[in-house]
Amino acid sequence: MQLSPKAVTSLMWLGLAVACVWLLSVLAPVLTPFILAGVLAYALHPAVVAMAKYRVPTWLGAGVALVVLFVVASALLLLVVPVVTKQIPLLREQIPSLLEQFNGWATPLAARFGLSLTIDVDMVRQALRTLLAGHESDMLQTLAASLRVGGNALLAVLGNVVLAPIVAYYLLIDYERVLRTSMQAVPPRWRDRVERFFTDVDHMLGQYLHGQFLVMLVLAVFYVVALASVGLKLALPIGLFTGLAVFVPYLGFGLGLVMALLAGALQFQDTTGVLWVAGVYAVGQVAESMWLTPRLLGERIGLHPITVIFALMAFGHLFGFLGVLIALPVSAVLLVAFGRLRNMYVASDLYQAP
Repeated sequence: MQLSPKAVTSLMWLGLAVACVWLLSVLAPVLTPFILAGVLAYALHPAVVAMAKYRVPTWLGAGVALVVLFVVASALLLLVVPVVTKQIPLLREQIPSLLEQFNGWATPLAARFGLSLTIDVDMVRQALRTLLAGHESDMLQTLAASLRVGGNALLAVLGNVVLAPIVAYYLLIDYERVLRTSMQAVPPRWRDRVERFFTDVDHMLGQYLHGQFLVMLVLAVFYVVALASVGLKLALPIGLFTGLAVFVPYLGFGLGLVMALLAGALQFQDTTGVLWVAGVYAVGQVAESMWLTPRLLGERIGLHPITVIFALMAFGHLFGFLGVLIALPVSAVLLVAFGRLRNMYVASDLYQAP
C-alpha cells in the first residue's frame, strides 16, 4: 500500500515527536537546570524590560532581577530558621506535658463512644530524650552515612542551584535573540500561526503569574492577621512564610502548619491554643483550595474552578509533586492549544459537511 504525501508527512511528525519525548526522558537529569533557567528567564524578563525603559542596560537589569529574586528567596528561608532553632530545644520539656493534657481531654471523650484513646506519654518522653539528647554521636554517624549514600544526589542538587541562575542570566541577556532564532526555525508558512499561538500562551501565563502573586499576598495577610488574633507571638514570620511559600503546593502549607503548631504548643502549653492555631490553618486551606485558587487563578486563565481542582488532582496523580507544581500553567497552555484545535475542527469539512 502506497502512502499519500500527507500521510508520510504526518508519520514523520509523529516519529519526530516520539523521538523528542524519548530524548527528553533520557536527558531529564541534564535538562533540569536548563528548564529551571528557562522558567526563571521567562518570569524575570518583564522586569528586565521594565528596567530597560529607564535606560538600565540589559546585562545590569538581568543581574539585578536575579539578585532580587535570590534575596527574596533567602529572606523566605531566614523566616524559618529562627523559628526552628528557638523552638526545637523546648520540645523535650513541653511535649510530654501537652500530651498529658491531651489525654485528660480526649480519653473521657473517647470513652463516651466506647473507644480507648490514650497516648503513652512515657514512651514519647523517652523517644524525645533519645532523639534530642545523649546520642549526638549516633546522629552524626547516621548523617555522615546518609551523606555518603546521597552524595551524588546532593552534588546534583547543588549543581542545579548554581547552574540554573547562571544559565538564566545568559538567557535574560539574549532573550530576544533566542526568540528570533527559535522562530526562524519554524517554516515561513506556519510562522504567523505559531507567533499568534505563543502570543496567546504568553498572555495566559502572564495572567497565571499575576493570579499566583495575588493568592500569595492574600494568604500572607490572612495568616499573619489570623495567627495574631489567636495570640501567637510568632504570627508575623510564620504567617508570611506560609503565605509566600504557597507557590509550592502542599509543601509550603505543610511546613507553615508544622511551625505554627509547634510554636503554639510551646507558647500556650494547652490544647485549646493549639486547636485555635490548627483552626486558622484549616480555614486558610479551605479558602485557598475552594475559593482563592479557583477564583484568582482559574478565572484569570479561563479555567472553571472544577477544572482547576481536577487539573491539580490529575497532574499530581500522574507526575507527583512536580505535577502539582506545573498543573495550572500547563493547563493554561493546553487550554490555548485546545481552543485552536476546536476552531480548526469547526472550520473543517468533517464538521461542516451536511
